[in-house]
Amino acid sequence: MTGHTVSVCICTYRRPQQLAWLLDDLIAQTRPPDEVVVVDNEPAGSGRSSVEAARARAPFPIRYEIQPVKNISLTRNRTVALAQGDWLALLDDDERAAPDWLAQLLATAERYQADGVVAPVLSIVPVHAPGWIRRGQFYQAVPRTPTGQVMPLNRVGIGNALLQGRRVRALSGPFDPAYGLTGGEDSDMLTRLVQAGARLVACDEAAVTEPVADSRLTLRWILLRAVRGNQDYTHHWRRGRFGALRPWSQPVYFARALALMFAAALLSLLSLPRGAHHSVRWLQLACGNFGKLSTLWGWHYQEYAAPRPSPPPQR
Repeated sequence: MTGHTVSVCICTYRRPQQLAWLLDDLIAQTRPPDEVVVVDNEPAGSGRSSVEAARARAPFPIRYEIQPVKNISLTRNRTVALAQGDWLALLDDDERAAPDWLAQLLATAERYQADGVVAPVLSIVPVHAPGWIRRGQFYQAVPRTPTGQVMPLNRVGIGNALLQGRRVRALSGPFDPAYGLTGGEDSDMLTRLVQAGARLVACDEAAVTEPVADSRLTLRWILLRAVRGNQDYTHHWRRGRFGALRPWSQPVYFARALALMFAAALLSLLSLPRGAHHSVRWLQLACGNFGKLSTLWGWHYQEYAAPRPSPPPQR
């Protein structure tokens, strides 16, 4: 897409080595970004050294700022405020992008006359992960959408996305600080973007990879992520983001969630002899439906409230 500038926006938190690798990937792009914006949510600035090292080699400016309040929405908002590009490309700090990543996103936006492009994030499970985790494939829950098709609203996220800057800047926030400790700020922003008239399409060729951290290779993380993801979905559903609600919609929705929760919990026990991965798959479904029900009494799991462990020392 000629004549348009692109800012790559990255939020980072205690991942200096991963950030350095990602910046190397951006330097190697066949269509380099016009600028990169990095906002660090670590008050001590753990990403500063990675940015300074990349600046010496980058053919584009790299802006760096610290946003000290622990809130992912405020951090994302600061990247948008600093970015000057016509288009905003958003990546997470632990992802890896192929050399044609940005070129593929821009080509898809131009070909399909889209206001935004959403591409897959492929989780890479380490070889040392427990066998039941590798067999269960718990980290690829979202089906992939063919290139050019309009993205279903229940599959959108900004772990890998290209968005028209003027549309994003026109939204309030644009990321809602109320989601700053729970997560879900990305789907909230994107559903509001679509409600405001934006057209988001998929680009399967621009997939990025994301290694699954050891801290996420646990039953607890898998089940709590199922809870939180379904809480996010239900909050958006109850606001009519996925279509108009009828008087009976909510009673039917929550009655179904209750029935599925108990059925999946029972099947989790019955399937245990077939292997832990089968049992956990049903338990994940039970927890997801519990997440839907939990919105009735106002609970929202704060995934980002607990402090993350400090990164290992760099060698």
